[in-house]
Amino acid sequence: MSSRYVVLLTLLLGVGVSAVEVQRPRGVPLSKLQFYEEGKPFTCLDGSRTIPFDRVNDDYCDCSDGSDEPGTAACPNGSFHCTNAGFRPVFIPSSRINDGICDCCDTTDEYNSGAVCQNTCRDLGRKERESLLKLAEIAKEGFLLKQQLIQEAKRGLEEKRAKAADLQVNKKDLEEKVEALRTVKEAAEQPEKQAKERHLKAWEEEKALIRIEEEKGKMAEVFLELDDDADVSVKSGILGGVDKVDTAAFEAVWNNIKEKYISEVRTFYFLLFLQTLCAAPAPVETAQEEIREPVSDNDSEQYPEDDITEDEDDDDEEDEDDDPDDEKKDDDEGTMPPYDQETQILIDAAQKARDEFEESEKALREVDDQINNLEKEISFDFGPSSEFAYLYSQCYELTTSEYIYRLCPFNRVSQKPKYGGSETNLGTWGKWAGPEDNIYSMMKYEHGTGCWQGPNRSTTVKLTCGKETVVTSTSEPSRCEYVMEFICPAICQEPPNLVSEEHEHEEL
Repeated sequence: MSSRYVVLLTLLLGVGVSAVEVQRPRGVPLSKLQFYEEGKPFTCLDGSRTIPFDRVNDDYCDCSDGSDEPGTAACPNGSFHCTNAGFRPVFIPSSRINDGICDCCDTTDEYNSGAVCQNTCRDLGRKERESLLKLAEIAKEGFLLKQQLIQEAKRGLEEKRAKAADLQVNKKDLEEKVEALRTVKEAAEQPEKQAKERHLKAWEEEKALIRIEEEKGKMAEVFLELDDDADVSVKSGILGGVDKVDTAAFEAVWNNIKEKYISEVRTFYFLLFLQTLCAAPAPVETAQEEIREPVSDNDSEQYPEDDITEDEDDDDEEDEDDDPDDEKKDDDEGTMPPYDQETQILIDAAQKARDEFEESEKALREVDDQINNLEKEISFDFGPSSEFAYLYSQCYELTTSEYIYRLCPFNRVSQKPKYGGSETNLGTWGKWAGPEDNIYSMMKYEHGTGCWQGPNRSTTVKLTCGKETVVTSTSEPSRCEYVMEFICPAICQEPPNLVSEEHEHEEL
């Protein structure tokens, strides 16, 4: 609570004591009465000159600072003091004296204008007293809550430090456990790997035998195809210079000729296919196409490159269609048989070791995260006595006609359309940004979502004292720069003793 409220409370709570009129020149405040001593020459308050006292308030400006005319409008830079007994004393510009408008609630500024004014100071004082008493009560209750928050924060801090210490011990135990389980895992994986390799090797050998048998079968089929006269011998130029071989000799040269044979057989069947195709009657559509005029070079532009790409893609698909031969080979060879019982036992043991190792590693990571989060909280600036710590991990909302605003202290501020739409980041936690003598009175949230052709959004949160914690208003005084009003007891200051400071009033 500022000194202004101290003065007002001291003044306004003192109602009921009789008024005491202090004689002084019109427009002079009590704090400057000593300079206006009747019967003695008056020295301008700026020290520029000294004049006879009867020239004070004579409606002629003698002093450059206007101090000789506190109760008239003679000096353009002068000021008039409204006593306002029962309310707050104020200063008004001298130009408002006797201008027909009542500026002082006690009507003293219109002493010679003929304006009809009513003294409203008592009524204004009563209303302000009621308002200030409510504010004082709120401040008192808010400060009591703040003391509770400080005690809770202190206990919470001690608990967090104790928990962090326990987690550090737990972390050390987990690290040792992880390393032990890592050793067990690696020891279990070695025989597993060897057993798997043995199993795979046996399967590869079995597949090789299957391929040999398949190759022999294919070779026998070819031998029978080439044995024209059924004399169990082959005579053909495809043998690479050998005139005649029997079954045993054919087996010896088969590896050298099979690729050539397969190639020539394919060529033979392809030529046979073409011959059959050419011998077939031509369809009517084909005949019509043959009599069409040849396409000009310019007409070639009718066919976009995309068509060519499609054809190429079709060719690729045809090539891919050849791949199933390999798959067929795998199918012929069958799938790898299941592991034998001894190998499976080793695999199960290794998998169990891996699972236990991964589980312990996960537990270690979780403990690490908990320690990091606790250390972050412990080191965070939650105010001189950690009174703002209760706001951590909390969020508060304000709903307006268009938007839902969400303030998550020490995290971010956001805005979301009330009737659906994506959320906009109005800034993430930056720093405490209040004035030097009250730095914790403002929060700054920066680097929010960028405005269209503008800066990134940011929000200033102004904290005021209250019994509850709530966002009361939000505004955008400048483009992409938002201001929030946030009430919370943690900002409340200790109410002052209602002891009079230097002030001036007519009712004590």
